Amino acid sequence: MQTNFTLAQLADPDIAEANSILRSCVHCGFCTATCPTYVLLGDELDSPRGRIYLIKDMLEKDRPADEKTVKHIDRCLSCLSCMTTCPSGVHYMHLVDQARGHIEETYRRPLMDRLLRDLLAKLLPYPSRFRLALKAASLARPLARPLAKLLPQRLGAMLALAPARVPAASPVDRPQVFPAEGTRRARVAMLSGCAQQVLAPGINEATVRLLRRHGVEVVIANGAGCCGALTHHMGKEEQAFASVKANVAAWSREMAGDGLDAIIINASGCGTTVKDYGFMLRSDPAWAERGAKVSAITKDITEFLHEFGLMAPVIDTGSLTLAYHSACSMQHGQQLSEPPRALLRSAGFAVKEVPESHLCCGSAGTYNILQPELAGKLKARKIANIESTGADLVAAGNIGCMTQIASGSVLPIVHTAVLLDWATGGPLPEELRNNLSGKIEPAAPLHAAE
Repeated sequence: MQTNFTLAQLADPDIAEANSILRSCVHCGFCTATCPTYVLLGDELDSPRGRIYLIKDMLEKDRPADEKTVKHIDRCLSCLSCMTTCPSGVHYMHLVDQARGHIEETYRRPLMDRLLRDLLAKLLPYPSRFRLALKAASLARPLARPLAKLLPQRLGAMLALAPARVPAASPVDRPQVFPAEGTRRARVAMLSGCAQQVLAPGINEATVRLLRRHGVEVVIANGAGCCGALTHHMGKEEQAFASVKANVAAWSREMAGDGLDAIIINASGCGTTVKDYGFMLRSDPAWAERGAKVSAITKDITEFLHEFGLMAPVIDTGSLTLAYHSACSMQHGQQLSEPPRALLRSAGFAVKEVPESHLCCGSAGTYNILQPELAGKLKARKIANIESTGADLVAAGNIGCMTQIASGSVLPIVHTAVLLDWATGGPLPEELRNNLSGKIEPAAPLHAAE
């Protein structure tokens, strides 16, 4: 793609990066076939190629974002399916993230849109605030359906996603060190995250048990918190970069102290962002090197265990079939396809593939709240594809997807790490206790857990 940035514009490293990305696009249109919004709407401007033209025009002319551009950029899920499909290696993620930052700086959204975005940015990355908000939402949740026609669509979407019961805070999610069981084979830091530790604290608990059982010392670093993805994808760069730098500082202290073999992420949306810290901080002399080092050792929990080696299962799970939902941030953002599937198979599960697995479920961070109509259509399509497999349960590695799918599916959905923990000696997942009691009762230990 030909570009016409001035030399003065190209002196800005962000514009120089955008120029490089734009020039790599050859207009082939392969991306349209795998873009969820184009598949739903059939509008060229709701495809990656169409959005690239809009972003190019906005950045080249150095003009404020207009309503048309904002509408189509807002409809992008950042699922990154286009990056998996693109034969030219166009790094769409970095381009659309830059466009969102430009929109946030130059476009004044309608009042209710601004208020909702500000509310999400002030709640979701902060577990204590988010927990209180969910408790209030759970009280109002019974009113969501009878008042559906009276409530604003986005408010109704928020209430529908709120859990009926808010779990108690887990003692795992505070700064501490969990020693390895037996001989220590590795030392890692684990990101506790923000929304996940409120919605499903059992995921972090299972991850710690799983790693310790494999001889891994697990550190919850003091000062680490939200990865910054939620605010980054809303274009709120100042808040996002504050989170990024807090995490880099916390993990750098651990690396300089007793050392780290890896930084473990068990929410693939967070993992995609943390692996990008090196790029995000590339132009900041005070943070660039530390950011690059953090990104270099960051691994999804399944990526780490696939390389590290999973112990033999101690529970017979062969009577259960599961549909593996590969989150967009896992398969497209991190290009991790085989590790979670291979681990689940080695743990004894029969793994079924989901049709149209490349298409997003509609969660995409805050997308299911900010774009509830499109998110709802994608959710219905995803659930229909999952349930067509005839599986007993769903496995996934991202809390956003799990919340989205669970809000409409009859099948229990369990995090991959929780299933691997159970298979190797951990407790029966709570999601399976009532749903699949008939199938799991015959299962017997293969041998005693070590």
